[in-house]
Amino acid sequence: ILGVRDIHADHAASHVGKAQGIVTCLRATPYHCTRRKVFLPMDVCMLHGVSQEDFIRGKQEKNVRDVIYDIASQAHIHLEHVR
Repeated sequence: ILGVRDIHADHAASHVGKAQGIVTCLRATPYHCTRRKVFLPMDVCMLHGVSQEDFIRGKQEKNVRDVIYDIASQAHIHLEHVR
């Protein structure tokens, strides 16, 4: 944009985009769950003993919140890289 040619700006924009994508996925989770779809990483869910069905049923247990926290933490890490 605006003719900026800088590898550092490109790197920062890449991390901002990744963080935004993660947050968008998290924000859309309730909507997708009402349609019986879960687009969260299963490795993180399995780490906390959470199934797709737990999200679809709208469970609010600690392990479900831990999955959300871990995924949101990844977005935060990307923003830290930008800073």
